[in-house]
Amino acid sequence: MLPLTFSSDSLQTLDTPIPADQKNLAFGYTNALLDFVAELGQPILHFWEMTPTVILGLKDKRLPDLPAAVRTIQGHGYNWVLRNSGGLAVVADAGILNVSLFSPLTTPPISVDVAYDQMMALVRQAWPELTIDHFEVTHSYCPGDYDLSVNGQKIAGLSQRRNPHAMVTMLYLSVTGDQPSRGRLVRDFYRAGLAGHPNQWGYPDVDPAVMTTTAELLQQPITLAAAKQRFVTACQATGVRVGQAKLTSLVTQPRFTTALAHATAQMARRQPQLNL
Repeated sequence: MLPLTFSSDSLQTLDTPIPADQKNLAFGYTNALLDFVAELGQPILHFWEMTPTVILGLKDKRLPDLPAAVRTIQGHGYNWVLRNSGGLAVVADAGILNVSLFSPLTTPPISVDVAYDQMMALVRQAWPELTIDHFEVTHSYCPGDYDLSVNGQKIAGLSQRRNPHAMVTMLYLSVTGDQPSRGRLVRDFYRAGLAGHPNQWGYPDVDPAVMTTTAELLQQPITLAAAKQRFVTACQATGVRVGQAKLTSLVTQPRFTTALAHATAQMARRQPQLNL
């Protein structure tokens, strides 16, 4: 396992809960921060969480009956939004912590696998009580090579984006809450969306039993605030100075707020127009 290292001796954090009526803002922040992190000159650890929402991947747009799939989401009491990274659906709600690690690209740039290994090292250092593996958990939702699991049960998934100057590795972590219910939600989404067609597109056959939460594994209640602090403490343990002031100043400047509004509007325009 690679040790946890950063490209700078300092790191900035940002925490942005996403309001229910601004669901595109999460990915507006991702796009805007990706454009500004090189100027900031140090990594950013962005925490965000959403009200109950199924975040669709680009591949989900090709479901034979996407409107029926979305109606199923709504029937479970969840909202929905399409993101611009990753291929398949994941769940966000009050028990899911999303963590995005932004970094300016080095010369030469680090590889995709090394960037994933860096995030995995961060998760392992933040949760030292757990023995965390990575391999595809086939019957989870949004399965991939960098699924993070404990005793074969998935707790997190990773995705990654880059531009010419910076990169971001994104993590969703199931901290607490009813993970089997989340699994049933995504299972029902795909069953409705396939509408009886053969599954020739490789959508996951979700088994709710193959995923769990850190709270369930540790057999203790864990808040999202406590989970965020674990990540901050893990960064500090490497000798990195963790602060907020420089980034807080940047995100209040008109040129950032304008970029954020533009990126959020772009995400809104990319949303499928469905007859529900």
